[in-house]
Amino acid sequence: MTKIATFDHSASFNAYVAKPAGTPKAAIIVIQEIFGVNAGIRQKCDNWAKLGYLAVAPDLFWRIKPGIELDADIEAELQEAFGYFGVYDANDGVQDIEATIRAIRAGIDGLAPVAKVGCVGYCLGGKLAYMTAARTDIDASVGYYGVMIDQMLNESHAIAHPLMLHIPTADGFVPVEAQATMHAGLDDHPKVVLHDYAGLDHGFAAEMGNRRHEEGAQLADARTRDFFAQHLA
Repeated sequence: MTKIATFDHSASFNAYVAKPAGTPKAAIIVIQEIFGVNAGIRQKCDNWAKLGYLAVAPDLFWRIKPGIELDADIEAELQEAFGYFGVYDANDGVQDIEATIRAIRAGIDGLAPVAKVGCVGYCLGGKLAYMTAARTDIDASVGYYGVMIDQMLNESHAIAHPLMLHIPTADGFVPVEAQATMHAGLDDHPKVVLHDYAGLDHGFAAEMGNRRHEEGAQLADARTRDFFAQHLA
């Protein structure tokens, strides 16, 4: 773990850091689900580090309760996570992600500065990846089953760097009407690419647990790897 100063330097928050064996080829911010920086999110960071990237997962729920780690397969913890989502301000999250971008480019956790920074987020993190693409100068963004993006398409004009969104068509939290709105608003955007996953549900790319769909996760993650290899080079 390392500490990152908030955007206005009034406080700081923890972030999990996974470092590659050599000089990072680029950095990737892994944006949590509503379950915090849990074992699955840390595993995603570790996987990116094995591929040569510096990977950083900021604790975005720190204002509510630092260090939250929940399991989506445990009903009580799932309900606890929904409670956090209900009171969380995504605008704060984007500011914390921007602070993380700034920290990486300045040199984080004793490392030399890394200029190229991307982000990949899941669920709430997918929404935040979209918002980050629209509100910051991040070099590339990927969102998996992002929620409520259909309600934020008025920000799409500000997306200046590549964004990829993974959309499972049977997502219980993003209905087909919302998916259609996303396609209508983003299919023609020169910086955005959308991928649909027929019949798959929310959380299909989780690293572990009952939600994971192995074939779908492998396909989406391969597309994400290729996307970052192209846009963070």
